[in-house]
Amino acid sequence: MFEQSVPVVEVGTVPEDGYVLDVREQDEWRAGHAPQAVHIPLHDLAQRAGEVPRDRQVYVVCRVGGRSAQAVQALNEAGWKTANVAGGMQAWALAGRPMEAEDGAEPRVA
Repeated sequence: MFEQSVPVVEVGTVPEDGYVLDVREQDEWRAGHAPQAVHIPLHDLAQRAGEVPRDRQVYVVCRVGGRSAQAVQALNEAGWKTANVAGGMQAWALAGRPMEAEDGAEPRVA
């Protein structure tokens, strides 16, 4: 349902300096995330949306794309310019995009 109503971009088209919003849970974030990403779990997004810039493109990511599609739909309806990153962090990792972990361990998609 969401995939048809939200803009989607391929992981390889996300610019290195792009604003990446990661809406996964804390344990997923700690295991591995894009170095430049900003973490706001989906369940906190309504309260913290003001932290997301309105003046630039926002690339939203979760594990595989379902939660980020929900975030994209809600943010775009409220006036943001966002796009869902196809395949989420699984696609990010498979594409060899940089990742880091919070605990210094080898980053992984949890």
